[in-house]
Amino acid sequence: MLNFNHLSERLNKVIKNLSGQGRLTEANIEDTLRDIRIALLEADVALPVAKEFIDHIKSKAIGKEVMDSLKPGEVLIKLVHDELVVVMGEFNEALNLKTQPPAVILMAGLQGSGKTTTVAKLARWLKETQKKSVLVASADIYRPAAIEQLSTLAHTVGVEFYPSDVSQDPVAIARGAVQAAKSKVIDVVILDTAGRLHIDTEMMAEIQRLHAAINPIETLFVVDSMTGQDAANTAKAFNDALPLTGVVLTKTDGDARGGAALSIRHITGKPIKFIGVGEKIDALEPFYPDRVASRILGMGDILSLVEQAERNLDKSKAEKLARKIKKGKSFDLEDFRDQLKQIHNMGGVMGIMSKLPGINQLPQNVKDQFNDRKLVEIEAIINSMTPKERRFPDIIRNSQKRRIALGSGTSIQSINQLLKQFTQMQKMMKKMSKKGGIMKLMRGMQGKFPFGGGMPPGMPF
Repeated sequence: MLNFNHLSERLNKVIKNLSGQGRLTEANIEDTLRDIRIALLEADVALPVAKEFIDHIKSKAIGKEVMDSLKPGEVLIKLVHDELVVVMGEFNEALNLKTQPPAVILMAGLQGSGKTTTVAKLARWLKETQKKSVLVASADIYRPAAIEQLSTLAHTVGVEFYPSDVSQDPVAIARGAVQAAKSKVIDVVILDTAGRLHIDTEMMAEIQRLHAAINPIETLFVVDSMTGQDAANTAKAFNDALPLTGVVLTKTDGDARGGAALSIRHITGKPIKFIGVGEKIDALEPFYPDRVASRILGMGDILSLVEQAERNLDKSKAEKLARKIKKGKSFDLEDFRDQLKQIHNMGGVMGIMSKLPGINQLPQNVKDQFNDRKLVEIEAIINSMTPKERRFPDIIRNSQKRRIALGSGTSIQSINQLLKQFTQMQKMMKKMSKKGGIMKLMRGMQGKFPFGGGMPPGMPF
């Protein structure tokens, strides 16, 4: 889940202050622009980037007529959105794999940036979404653990691993990996390289040797977004030493500021191609500036949510459940458990909620209700039931509840709460087989979600 909470809250608060004005003028926009500038700087956006950002918005906003259907705040949101998109690169720049196979991708970055994990994530992404065969190799001869880690991750994601050890020369490893990929007719080679705790000439010289030896079609710089402005400055240092083709921003789920995402393109001139959005092996997404800008301004990111659903949802199970409900059959706890697994596959409740419009405007106590830990607890309770109990929850008595509580590490109170909420859901599911049932279901779900409190007011139900 991409996290720009602080910047989102500040920008939305600033823009709301313009409400009620009929026209954007220098007088009423000056304070607003100053507040936006402060919000950007507090988000760790580099000063030259923030200054240019404000100058561009000011030149477009002054004197702009407000259409009858719009308010000044909405005009400004559009201007800020468009400028965010420009700053971050305007569109997603895809990996260039158009070369005689294998296409070689060289990964560079400092130690601790998540480089080795990103190699595996990228390999998985290429395999799953681009249907490419992939070989990964590690030229990090200074950390045997890094080689072992990549070997394990390669096995996990189901791609080829080229073995190497600390006694070898990094260039020999790189050349060997490319040759192995050629002989096995593999589409893509991803080479992990040594990182350091800081930039040094020895490190740069080695990676320049590697680059010259294998002539990669893509040279990606992996950087921890939580380092803020330092991320942009480090990216510039690498870009001065290497012909970078793009950047991968990691740990964006933990970066509430977002300064790196807004600064890197401006400072390096190189596009952000991917972002790491979590620790899981599938938590890597192509970077779409327009979608990220929408998320920052609380407009949601429905397109990414739809794509995520396409990739992760089990369509056969969804169709089976739809047929079952249409026939008037009862929705049971096994069906409910399947739905919970689908939510997990979509990145959890907050992973989904973060892409819905207006989520940033909700009070923190309402956001806290959407607790993924509650889903884990519910699944544990259902798993501790017998198949018969899952199909016919009405048969569950106190003695069975004690057994289920013990097996799931929960309490009888939690089980009672689940069964009560599930009964409400069952009733709503029955409405789906009737005319207008889906809308009745959506309205009925208000306040009855078993994720720790219910759907918040103002959601599109």
